[in-house]
This record gives sequence, C-alpha cells and structure tokens, in this order.
Amino acid sequence: MKKILIVEDDTDIAEIERAYLELNDCQADIALDGTKGLEMGLSGEYDLVLLDLMLPGVDGFTVCTKLREKLDIPILMVTARQEDIDKIRGLGLGADDYIEKPFSPGVLTARVKAHLDRYDRLTNAGQHSAEIRIGDIAVNTGTHRVYVGDTEVSLKNKEYELLLFFMENPDLVFSRDRLYEKIWGMDSFGDSATVTVHINRLREKIEKNPSRPRYIETVRGAGYRFRKSA
Repeated sequence: MKKILIVEDDTDIAEIERAYLELNDCQADIALDGTKGLEMGLSGEYDLVLLDLMLPGVDGFTVCTKLREKLDIPILMVTARQEDIDKIRGLGLGADDYIEKPFSPGVLTARVKAHLDRYDRLTNAGQHSAEIRIGDIAVNTGTHRVYVGDTEVSLKNKEYELLLFFMENPDLVFSRDRLYEKIWGMDSFGDSATVTVHINRLREKIEKNPSRPRYIETVRGAGYRFRKSA
C-alpha cells in the first residue's frame, strides 16, 4: 500500500483527498501547515506528496525546494492559484506536476496513481543498467546518472524521464500533449505548461546555448524532437 502525505491547511479539502486516496488503496496522512509538512516529508516514509502552495508557517514553494533537495519521490502541487508564474515557479523548484482547485476527486486519484506507477517503473528499470549515448550526452539507465561530455549533470525525475524518452526516440516529433501522456502517464487536460517548463529546464542543463539548442529542437506548430545529429 502506497503512503501519501497531504500538506493542506484546509481541513475539509485534506479530508476529502484522504478519503478518496484511501478508497483507492493508498494510505494518507495530513499535515495542516508547511512546517509540519516539511518535517513529515523529510522522514522518508512517503511515496508521494500532495502539496498546497498557500500554507501557514512555511509556504509550499519552500517546502517543495527542501523536500526535493533530499527526496526524489513525486511531488504534486495542489493549488487554487491560477497564475502561470506560480505554476512555472513550482515546477522549476522540483514539483513534478500540479492540480488546480477545484478538482474532481476522480482526477486527483488518477493523477496520483499515474505518478506512482511512473515512479515505480522508472525505479524498476534502473535495476537493468545500460548506457545510451547521443553526441556528447550519455545516460546510464541503471544509476540514472547523466553526463554532458565529462561533466555530470543533476536532473530531477521528470527532466530525466524526458531526456531518456527523447534519446530512446531520436529524430521523432512529439507534441506537448503526447509528451505529457508518455512522461506523466495521462492526458494533458489541455495545459502544456508542465511540459514546456521541464523542457526549458532540461535545455538549461544539457545545451551549451539553451536559446539555440543543438539537441531539443522546437518544431513550429508540431512540438519537439531530439536531434540525433547536429
């Protein structure tokens, strides 16, 4: 049984989240402020964190940053804030995805289960080590270590999954919606911000000039492709 941490200061919402997660074979604990959420999250007992942004004590952005420094489990932001800058900031700090309030409990549980399944598959795949190399980029699928030339670069979960998917499918064009489906494990619900932010972050880490990328090419009106040869 997977164990979920809900960090949410609205008790009613937190209890609804817990009830639906428990109906779907998950165990869920609640922290009502950021300080307690951070303490519980860093215990290492949880498989996924549902994290509100507007929290008393320590805000969700800070909680996300500190959790990501220590943990690689999925972190999903749950927020009523509509501003794209908040989504971009949260994703840039290490959140894997976000869910906007008000949300359907069915959508919430589906997103949680999809992230858990993706994380399990990625972890299990790491038991079989192989190296993929394109140009000066090398990925070891056993250790999840990524090198650009002789320099190791640190990638967050979804950045790593995107890079691995691109390198396993070079020169093919994928739309934002298709990438979301393949990497996040579900339909994109019409919002491509998650994919865009993660690709921009990935470019910053693997491209010599992110504004003129050698590898991850934007195909106007179609999406992205990873170029096997430059």
